Amino acid sequence: MKKPSQENRSSALQEFASICSTFAVGLFIMAFLFQNFAIPSASMASTLLVGDHVLVERVTLAPSSPVASFLPYGQLQHDEPIVFWRPAPNDQGDHDILVKRVIGLPGDRVHLRNGIVYRNGVALHEPYAAMPTSVTYDPYNDNFPAIPAEQGHNVLASWSVDLPSHIQGEDLVIPPGYYFMMGDNRTNSLDSRYWGLVPRANLIGRPLFVYWSFKTPEDQQYKTSASETTAFALHQFLHFFGETRWDRTFKRIN
Repeated sequence: MKKPSQENRSSALQEFASICSTFAVGLFIMAFLFQNFAIPSASMASTLLVGDHVLVERVTLAPSSPVASFLPYGQLQHDEPIVFWRPAPNDQGDHDILVKRVIGLPGDRVHLRNGIVYRNGVALHEPYAAMPTSVTYDPYNDNFPAIPAEQGHNVLASWSVDLPSHIQGEDLVIPPGYYFMMGDNRTNSLDSRYWGLVPRANLIGRPLFVYWSFKTPEDQQYKTSASETTAFALHQFLHFFGETRWDRTFKRIN
């Protein structure tokens, strides 16, 4: 017959093993199945706001791997928001993580006229997209790809060279394995019109919902020094209740 102390020790070890197992499963879920992503710019407004923190599902769009060949991988759908690595580096040489909407799949023919997107000859109904006004109208941005890329502002040099090879008639034709992405805030979005097509390997996942949203200035993304990030973290702590957008908590992204 076991002594009480031995039984207690055995029970404690079992509980500890159970906690470790739960922790390991949690780490796997967060590391491989989901990812946190904070919205840094207004390019997807008003669908996503600066300061929105979203949960991204990574499984169905992750590149296939022999290590996890059992996981279900899926294809993109028209008009869904997607998180991905920017195909070209920024001015600092880094590849930013972005979220945009899938406008063109492989084989699609896409063009814009006066801010309206035409896909395979059909004008898209996009109530979430910001249309140009007389003040914000830009010939390159709103009539893509009618204007040569070198005449557009902020167009990546390599994309201005590559773009003509994808144009047939008035359309940009999306090649196999690539996607054409655009932000919902069309007049204020640096997207595939400016830095090119997104390869399949750059896809990260689908944003599911906003789990926290905090009022954040758009220029906060450029404040990267230790003192600036610390100051904003302190600001979030002190103003958590007053500046959290509670109405956006658990808001589904579509």
